[in-house]
Amino acid sequence: MKRSKVVLVTGGSGFIGSSFIRYGLKSIDWCHSLINLDLLTYAAHPRNLNEVEQDPRYHFVKGDICDQELVEKLCTDKQVDMIVHFAAETHVDRSIVNPYPFFHTNVGGTLALLEVVRKHPHIHFHHISTDEVYGSLSHEGTFSEQSPYCPNSPYAASKAASDHFVHAYAHTYGLSVTLSHCTNNFGPCQHVEKFIPRMLASCVHQKPLPIYGTGENIRDWLFVDDHSQAVWTILEKGKKGEVYDIGGECEKRNIDVIHDLIDMLDQPSLRELIMFIPDRPGHDLRYAINCRKIKEELGWEPRYDFRAGMRDTIAWYLNHPERLVTT
Repeated sequence: MKRSKVVLVTGGSGFIGSSFIRYGLKSIDWCHSLINLDLLTYAAHPRNLNEVEQDPRYHFVKGDICDQELVEKLCTDKQVDMIVHFAAETHVDRSIVNPYPFFHTNVGGTLALLEVVRKHPHIHFHHISTDEVYGSLSHEGTFSEQSPYCPNSPYAASKAASDHFVHAYAHTYGLSVTLSHCTNNFGPCQHVEKFIPRMLASCVHQKPLPIYGTGENIRDWLFVDDHSQAVWTILEKGKKGEVYDIGGECEKRNIDVIHDLIDMLDQPSLRELIMFIPDRPGHDLRYAINCRKIKEELGWEPRYDFRAGMRDTIAWYLNHPERLVTT
């Protein structure tokens, strides 16, 4: 980077967004200031950023990404150079029950941000997406940047639609964009509705460990700080208009993740709490990312192996038991 940049982060109080902010303020010397725009819905937590809230480079603004007037004012007043768009509804189960918030936030919110960038085309726009837009894999093969889209849940469909708007605005209006798809993240500060903290909460409270189907569904796991580093690397070294897929190269069946968790807690009796429940509608069998492009072109690689990341994650939650309260 030739000069310091002002970065606007949407959804920065959420799980991955807060990791991105903490990592940037600690490790990125070209980040002049960082504005966090977050509506603080149920999955966001202000305490995720307690350690940086006194940093003079950090600024928090409560607001909705669908509010174009607010976003544009922030971009002009703060002289924003980049928007990194994390804000999204992300929980598949919730999207199955009620898809409308996913359409509103994930599609409408992205469109509102792109409209602001269209009026201020010096701003670079990086869009955070998911491997779920590609659909489901069998037991062979991996997704790559060339994989066709085949979303199978309302959540995945909303992210696929937002991806297409990003590509369309870049092509039609000549905007500066990059886009990344990532595998399943885990780590501190994740909402307890997600798989690993939900299972940990059940272990801590000696409650049943419900797992869909037979637990054979496979996910590729990535520690959240590795994702954050990957996005900062794309911002610094990535080529405009390119897509980068970010993977952990760590495929695990859901049932094996639970057994790993129980092993790390050293409480084998918890296995008696495992229960299999009817499968989720349209449950994708397997996700796996081929991340050769970002590794070879940008020099990024994941630093955490699964066990090291899990140890850090478990330790964090045990030190923050209030974050393991389920309803």
